[in-house]
Amino acid sequence: MHGKSSEERNAFLSLLQKDSKTHGAVTREYVGRWNSDDNVGDIESGRETRKGDYMSLVNNYYDLATDFYEEAWAQSFHFCRFAPGESFLQSLARHEHYLAHKIGIDASMTVLDVGCGVGKPARQIATFTGCKVVGLNNNEYQVERATAHAVREKLEGRVGFVGGDFMKINFPPNSFDAAYAIEATVHAPSLEGVYSQIFRVLKPGGVFGVYEWVMTDAYDDSNEHHRNIRLGIERGSGIANMVPRKEALEAMKKAGFVVEHEEDLAQRNVSPIADRRPWYAPLAGDWRGAQTLGDFFWGAADEQCRTGWCWDSVALVGDVEVGAFGVRGNCC
Repeated sequence: MHGKSSEERNAFLSLLQKDSKTHGAVTREYVGRWNSDDNVGDIESGRETRKGDYMSLVNNYYDLATDFYEEAWAQSFHFCRFAPGESFLQSLARHEHYLAHKIGIDASMTVLDVGCGVGKPARQIATFTGCKVVGLNNNEYQVERATAHAVREKLEGRVGFVGGDFMKINFPPNSFDAAYAIEATVHAPSLEGVYSQIFRVLKPGGVFGVYEWVMTDAYDDSNEHHRNIRLGIERGSGIANMVPRKEALEAMKKAGFVVEHEEDLAQRNVSPIADRRPWYAPLAGDWRGAQTLGDFFWGAADEQCRTGWCWDSVALVGDVEVGAFGVRGNCC
């Protein structure tokens, strides 16, 4: 499908180089994974099927979405908070720096990026802290693009990218000083499973920080409207099984971590330190907080995402991102 398109610097030009027949086949395969929910209404049965086939589900999704993400969003595939006077790209970078700061990453460390996308957070954190970062990704196309971007930025000596399944991390125990995941482990069929793998490859005392997509405590599984919102987010984002916040925290503890800090970053929008521009503003096509000409462009590009489930997920379910930091104790 991708051919040599991964070598193209510009994501839009890369998109134009795809094999159209293969692209169509991948699209049909991805859409078909959700037909049982539409036709039968058995959401949980379909969810269990997708959990068993998560590798193909996620690869289908990112084979289709990666170039669009790079072109219409950025090379950092995540949300962020916005501070006054910041451009969109500055806000994305600060979000990554905040994670590195909370984890305590420094120049002496070798750090694992779990689900690294096309590698911008890895490059940012390596530059910000001086550490070395190894990015793990199950999508070959993204690994190729991440590697090419690192070479262009002359960071190939500081960051590297490998293919692999984060449910079966192919590194020996005690390999890394720290680890992080930015809106990536939501694609795992089991958070306890992926967190346990991360725990295994961390050195004793190592810290794992994660920005996780979850349902907040406002989610009510007996509410059909809430269940449909959850399914809509999963379908639109290549997610096999998005879980409630409490389940994610419990999964981290079961994996062996001691949770030192966790917060719902959306609560910053309802507290005395509320952000002037909410995290979902770019998806809503909200230009009011734009700081630069580029921000106006992103607002226009993302206005098409102003769908019912986007608005409902904010109003009824709340933010889907929680920051948590777990420490691997000295006693296993």
